[in-house]
Amino acid sequence: MKLKYKYWIFFASLGSIGLVACDTEFLDVIPPTEIPTEEVWKEGALAEGFVTGIYAGLQQGGLGEQMLASLSDEAVFTHTGRNINTVNEGSLSPSNLGWVDDTYGWGPMFTRIRAANQAIANLPVATFTDETLRARLMGEAYFLRAYYYQQLVRYYGSVPIITKVYNLNEDYSVTRNTYEECINRIVVDCDSAALLLKGKTIAKGRASEAAALALKSRVLLYAASDLHDIPTAKAKSSVISGYPNPEFLGYVSGDRKARWQIAQVAAKAALDATDGGYKLNLTAPVSAEQGKINYTSIAMGGASGDKTLDASAASEIIFGRYFTPSLNEAARQAGLNNGPNGYHNWAGNTPIGLLVDDYEMMDGTKFAWTNPTHKAAPYVNRDPRFYATVMYDGAPWKPRPSDAKDPANQIQTGSYDLLDDKGALVNRKGLDTRSSSIEDWNGSRTGYYMRKFIDPNPALYDNTDRQNIPWPFFRVTENVFNYIEASIELGQDAIALEWLNKIRFRAGMPALKVTGAALKEAYRHEKRIEMAYEEQRYHDARRWMIAPTTLGRPLQYITVIGKFKPGKSMKEPYHYDPTVYDYTYTPIEEKSHENRTWVDKMYFRPFSRDEINRNAKLVQNPGYDK
Repeated sequence: MKLKYKYWIFFASLGSIGLVACDTEFLDVIPPTEIPTEEVWKEGALAEGFVTGIYAGLQQGGLGEQMLASLSDEAVFTHTGRNINTVNEGSLSPSNLGWVDDTYGWGPMFTRIRAANQAIANLPVATFTDETLRARLMGEAYFLRAYYYQQLVRYYGSVPIITKVYNLNEDYSVTRNTYEECINRIVVDCDSAALLLKGKTIAKGRASEAAALALKSRVLLYAASDLHDIPTAKAKSSVISGYPNPEFLGYVSGDRKARWQIAQVAAKAALDATDGGYKLNLTAPVSAEQGKINYTSIAMGGASGDKTLDASAASEIIFGRYFTPSLNEAARQAGLNNGPNGYHNWAGNTPIGLLVDDYEMMDGTKFAWTNPTHKAAPYVNRDPRFYATVMYDGAPWKPRPSDAKDPANQIQTGSYDLLDDKGALVNRKGLDTRSSSIEDWNGSRTGYYMRKFIDPNPALYDNTDRQNIPWPFFRVTENVFNYIEASIELGQDAIALEWLNKIRFRAGMPALKVTGAALKEAYRHEKRIEMAYEEQRYHDARRWMIAPTTLGRPLQYITVIGKFKPGKSMKEPYHYDPTVYDYTYTPIEEKSHENRTWVDKMYFRPFSRDEINRNAKLVQNPGYDK
């Protein structure tokens, strides 16, 4: 008789009050919410449901309330008490892990890996007869196991590779595999997934051959990088140099050039498996306005209700997390989580000046506060992607809510001279500041707001409405960047420059004409801009080992002040007008909210003290033994 404990208690209670039956066969039923394991693999629909459940480890993608951008030099999280500063200030430890998202947390990842192992073990002997479905589900299970292991490896270094399903009362202590063994396992799973998924009809949001090849490309690119070439890493970090188990962090020997060659081949294969991406065939820059439209369309994944955008940009996403309007998923609140407080939103992950200042001028020259022209009008003639990523003082946005007096619908993050209704001169803080008349506690600390991944549809009111913008785990442009980086490392500058300019042309930026070290620096800059807020910078700064001079920098905010020009004035309500105001923009360093620093132990996350206590064979990462 199949009977769960909770059901047994229920029926026992009935018996205790005198309800007795001679025939107990009615008890021999399967609870409607429970399916015995052996039944799952008898029917294709049940097996598909099981594999579909493994995708739950993807969570909301990167569109949770707290974003990985705020653990990098892209953004800062506005609200205190979320343990983000524990990471950014270098005080994380085995007993204080800081904020850990479920998309890479130890427990959540191994929970899904176990489920993938169950599918991989049971599908070959499943008794349903649809062989096409069997192959597809096997391919998806291999992909998901590879993806979750990739998440663990890029945050923690090597981990124990588990490919069996443990039963009760087994010895669960296990050693870490080497980094090389982890990479090899992930690559094998990617190859298996790609082979099984080749030619299959794939529903949107599920693994595909192209997704498996994109994952393989990313993993091999990371494996070739400085952080995972132990001779290079030791030369750049005393913490890594003193670690007695470097095999857990990278390759202790071998031909690094060969690793770059393998990464280049994988990147090209991943590119060839797609339809070429979105507008990556241009031979000259588009206009600035079209560049902004192109970039916004990519960020919206073709899902925006804004009719000025291009729905065909959906082709850029290889593997994404899509959202259902009928469900209230947290990721559909990206506008509420990150939008301006003057719209009754929460200003969660706001851009910092370090990101804003890295956007080039339209002619491809660097922005500089020491340039008087730039300082006087810092938001004029910038890279079109800036306007699609960042809201700044004076930027146009959606219609304001009814309790906000702002007929111009512009972002207000400064303080401005105004004449009140009696004609007296007053100074007013903007509606989107921390001194706003609307939800001042939700105001940006930096003077900027996130725009990317927030639907610009003016009919969508972020505070109450929900958007359906997908999260791109992999998009074609990442494959392009992987190909560019490997080509640069192999000295193939012409190939790298050709592809790098394709990305810039789509954004409306002029061609680069650099080689050697300058090309490598230009590539890293371009990836920072193009992939902002897409969970790339956190990892890139570490694997390139540039984190001490990038992630460790103090936060930078902007102060904006508007003073009347001689003979000019404006009555309330305020709107941005450079013919009436002299605006001054002052970048300031800020350490009170987060005193960011870098210590080399932060190249890898620590294993929790509880996990170490449960598994005595698990060797801790460098820098966390005190």
